[in-house]
Amino acid sequence: MRLFHAVSAVQLLAGCLVTAVPLDSSSTPDIDIDPAANPIDALAVLQQHVYATLEQSDAVEKRSPKAPKGCSLANASIRQDWEHLSKADRKAYIKAVQCLRTLPSKSDKSWAPAARTRYDDFVAIHVNLTQSIHGNGLFLTWHRYFVWAYEQALRQECGYKGYQPYWNWFSHTDDIHKSPVFDGSDTSMGGDGEFFAHNGSLGGAKLIAIPSGNGGGCIKSGPFKNTQANIGPMSPGMQGFDHLAVDITDYNPRCVRRDLSSYITKKWFTTANLLNVTVGAASKTHRLFWTEVQGRYPDGFLGLHTSGHYTMGGDATDLYSSVNDPAFWLHHAMLDRIYWIWQTLHPLEANKIAGTLTLQNKPPSRDATIDDLLDLGVNAKTMKIRDMLNTLGGTPLCYIYL
Repeated sequence: MRLFHAVSAVQLLAGCLVTAVPLDSSSTPDIDIDPAANPIDALAVLQQHVYATLEQSDAVEKRSPKAPKGCSLANASIRQDWEHLSKADRKAYIKAVQCLRTLPSKSDKSWAPAARTRYDDFVAIHVNLTQSIHGNGLFLTWHRYFVWAYEQALRQECGYKGYQPYWNWFSHTDDIHKSPVFDGSDTSMGGDGEFFAHNGSLGGAKLIAIPSGNGGGCIKSGPFKNTQANIGPMSPGMQGFDHLAVDITDYNPRCVRRDLSSYITKKWFTTANLLNVTVGAASKTHRLFWTEVQGRYPDGFLGLHTSGHYTMGGDATDLYSSVNDPAFWLHHAMLDRIYWIWQTLHPLEANKIAGTLTLQNKPPSRDATIDDLLDLGVNAKTMKIRDMLNTLGGTPLCYIYL
C-alpha cells in the first residue's frame, strides 16, 4: 500500500496515539483533540484516524470470502493538497485546465446555447441545475460526482496524469494572498482581482455582510489572468457586479473576477468549526453535519462551504455560475475531503442523506432518497446517489485524500 506504509510510520501525532475508530462505533467517535490546537494540526490528527479506520476496514474485507475485487486502498487514486504538490505537478494540472478551456463544447446548443468550450459544459450543467443541487439532499453527492467527472475530463481529454488536488482551507488563514493556491505565481490558480471599488459582498442568502477586499475586478496575475467566462453571473454575492447575464441561456463573455478575503478565513476556517462538523455536536447525524457545513445563515454563520466561495469572492459568489472560477474545483475537493473524513469516522451515518429535492425546499418537495438520480449532462452518465456514497466503492469512485 503505497500510502499506508508511510502513514503507519507516523502514529504519534500531536501527542496522541492514533488508533482506528471501531467499525461498530457510535455516531460520534471518541477522538480527543484540543480545540485550541492549530486547525492544520487538528486536521492532521483527524486524517490519521481516518487512515487507521480505513486500514482496519480493508483488513476485514480481505478476510471475507466474498471480498469484492476492484477498488481497494492499494489501488485507490490519491488526491493531494495543492500546497504539497511539486511545481511541476501544479503546472501539469494548470495546463490541463487551460486545455479544457480551449476544447469545443459538447453540449446541445438548444439546451446550453452559451457554452463554447468543454469547460463551459461543466458551468452549464451547474447553472441549469442550481435549484436542484444546492441546499438539499443531492448537494454533497452531486458535487462529489461533479468533481470526479471534471477530474476524468482533465485526464482523458487533456492528458493530465494526476488527480484532482484540493485547497486546504485551514492553511494561510491569516493572509489568503500567501496561499500557493492564490499567490498569483505561475504555479497558482491565479491571484487576486484588480482593485474595483465596491461595497463588499452579501453572503448566506444575502443575510451576512462581508467587507470588500482589495480586489473585485479581473484576475490580475498568474496563469488565469484575465481568463474569460461565457456563462452567468445571475446572482453574484459581490456588490457592484456589472455585466450580469439576462438568463441561463445568455452568452455573456467577460473576465473572471476575484476579491480574496482573509476576513472570511480568519472568522470561519477555525479549529472549532472543523471539529464541530467532524467529531463534535454537529457531527452526530448526517442532517446536523450537512446543515452546519452549508451554513446557518439566519444565525450569521456562513458555514465551511459558503466560506470557501466568499473567500474567493467575485464570480465564485454566484450560486449559479461559481464554476467559472478555476479554483472552484480545489474548493469543492476540500469540501469532499471533509465529507469523506466525516463519513469514515461516522460509519452508522455515512450512507444516509438528508434534505428534499429543491433548494431550501422551495418549492416544497419530497425527501431525497439514495436512489435519486444525479444528472451531469454530457459530462458523465447519470448515476444514483447510492453510487456516490463511498469513495472506495468502485462504481465508479476509487480515491482517497492525503
